[in-house]
Amino acid sequence: DSSTSRGLGDVYKRQAWELAYRDLDKALSVSSPATKLYVVVGVQAAGKSSWIQQNAAALGGDAVFFDAALPKTVHRERAIQIARSHGVPVVCIWLKADLQTALRRNTQRRADHQVPEQAIRSVFAMFESPSEQEGFAVVHIDDTEPAPGSSIQPLSLIHISEPTRRRGI
Repeated sequence: DSSTSRGLGDVYKRQAWELAYRDLDKALSVSSPATKLYVVVGVQAAGKSSWIQQNAAALGGDAVFFDAALPKTVHRERAIQIARSHGVPVVCIWLKADLQTALRRNTQRRADHQVPEQAIRSVFAMFESPSEQEGFAVVHIDDTEPAPGSSIQPLSLIHISEPTRRRGI
């Protein structure tokens, strides 16, 4: 029955998030004094993974990335709390895409990486602008288009992805 499968889906999502937060905690537990956590947020298909790929080398080996939509303050709290527990400053990178841009980019993804349109619309509708009051050292807003032909594959360095698209660390 669909309610059972929906319930199992919720259980798997919660488990995936728990794994992502455990991986984040583990990555930050071996951090150096120069480590910074970059929480990269925005609607699906805003360009979060592309931004990480294009900027990671410049940010250096002490950068840890948490790549997820995290549309509301409450969704960002746990990553910030984990970083604080390790004395790691948190930088928010907000990939700010309008709805039409995100929907267009989503259709340009490989089929197995596309997100249901309704999910993008839902996240866009609930998105709360991140702010330093949440505990970020700074919030950077990037509303530029990624370079044509840029890949959206995540990096092989420490990269904690949102659970629905979780790939290796």
